[in-house]
Amino acid sequence: MKITFYIGVCALLCTTACTKELQLYPETEKVAGNFYRNEAEIEEAVNAAYAALQKQGVYDLGMLAVGEIPGEDAYDETPANDGGVYGMLDLYNVIPQSGLIQDIWQDSYIGIQRANIVLNRIQPIAFAKEENKNSRIGEMKFVRALLYFNLVRTYGDVPLVIEEVTNPQDYFGKGRVDKDKVYAQVKTDLTEAIALLPYRNESNKGRVFKSSAEALLGKVELTLGNRTAAKALFEEVLKPSAGLQLLDNPEEVFSLSNELNKEILFAVQFASGVNSNSEGTDAYRMFNPTGRVEGKITGTKGHGVLKGEFYNLYAANDKRKDVYVKRLPSGLAYNNKIAVPSTVVGDSGSDFVVLRLADIILLLAEIENEEGDADKAIAYLNRIRERAGIGVYTGAKDKSAVFQEIDLQRRKELVFEGHRWFDILRTGRSKEVLGITDANKLLMPVPASQIAADGSIKQNPGY
Repeated sequence: MKITFYIGVCALLCTTACTKELQLYPETEKVAGNFYRNEAEIEEAVNAAYAALQKQGVYDLGMLAVGEIPGEDAYDETPANDGGVYGMLDLYNVIPQSGLIQDIWQDSYIGIQRANIVLNRIQPIAFAKEENKNSRIGEMKFVRALLYFNLVRTYGDVPLVIEEVTNPQDYFGKGRVDKDKVYAQVKTDLTEAIALLPYRNESNKGRVFKSSAEALLGKVELTLGNRTAAKALFEEVLKPSAGLQLLDNPEEVFSLSNELNKEILFAVQFASGVNSNSEGTDAYRMFNPTGRVEGKITGTKGHGVLKGEFYNLYAANDKRKDVYVKRLPSGLAYNNKIAVPSTVVGDSGSDFVVLRLADIILLLAEIENEEGDADKAIAYLNRIRERAGIGVYTGAKDKSAVFQEIDLQRRKELVFEGHRWFDILRTGRSKEVLGITDANKLLMPVPASQIAADGSIKQNPGY
């Protein structure tokens, strides 16, 4: 017997299948019961949880689309492509039937289920090295926290599931959990992860490490308005003992030959030309101007084009110009952080950088400025400006002027890394920057499929 799972918390009961249809009992229970018996099998489950972050609704397309297209610098050049789901983000008229919005919800809960499986089953398993077992627990708590952080910022209240789902029926009728409780769980997971994880080293640089969790928890605290807690966490990330550094040149940060470098706190990894071209990201195809041609690569969709005036924000001597962002002869600008695929248009090898040091440095600048220490704020700001080759900040030192410069550098430094929309929301400037007067538009609608599957899940106001 088969059932189609529309409810996110029931998305997957195994670690590898990616389809919406699953064989139900007793087959699934039997397979799961005979697996996760040793370290090697737990490692497979850990890898499956990491792999969930590559899904279309998470860091292949979904979180990049939601994080950038609603902002002021990106837009959907060709909204008719792909059913208009990207253009809806651009125009703030997303509908609950949007396939993209459904993918974000569903794929996030797939990753949460996979992390829960590991956390539910790892304790009795003997590892050759106890520190590796502790690290895997910390990694899975980070993955779960990251996915819930994305969900709560995107939808507000969401179902909160922190146990492995073995019987989907157990979760029907429970509805959405208040966002404060979701944030509390995110903070708990990250605090526990920090205690378990090692610092970055050559053997774990592709995994979550201590500074990854510190940085993410700092961003959670700052989102909640807890500047003091965020500052302390960000300062830990910058300590020399953490083994991280701001690279000397912007060209080094996103180079395919320099991935997982010391500026990267966490990245979702993709690779071109692997496993029948299935391990690359589709972001190049989706978020480049329609018809962009690089060699034999064609078929771009135009959903994440940058405005020409944004390109002009970079001074002629800014090292990020024509490195982070380029412009076509037509005047259309585009994000250049995603490498041209080596195989087919939907198979770029660029990792999705979720967290990096430049982001944290600019957030520290923002915090110091808000706390009234303009000199410290400018010192952090200048680390980014000088790396970009544009010299130190010489403008006014009043809070408003310094904030505007920090915000500008965040736009130029972090363009198309999925931060802009959430920066605007976090600083309460949706009306000022984007002209949004309807507060209901600051959250995405709950997917219609979730409400249809479980009547206890209610829609966000305004949809």
